[in-house]
Amino acid sequence: MTLEILTPDKTIYNGEVTSVTVPGTMGFFEVLKDHAPIISTLEKGKVTIRGGHKVEEVVHIIGGVVEVQNNRIIVLAEGVEEIS
Repeated sequence: MTLEILTPDKTIYNGEVTSVTVPGTMGFFEVLKDHAPIISTLEKGKVTIRGGHKVEEVVHIIGGVVEVQNNRIIVLAEGVEEIS
């Protein structure tokens, strides 16, 4: 499954993943292989990217939209927060 996280300025992430958890408007939800097609709004929060059995990366977004179709996930984020 492929994941792209895009902001108006740049591509934040582009690669293969096994699952992604996103902050939906009604709560967090996870996308796995062969997920049904969906478009959903996103709130400010963490996008957790997993490859294999480990957490690969966490990106803090400032809201946006996610589209899932044919094992391709596209997150259009309004922006990202730098967490130190």
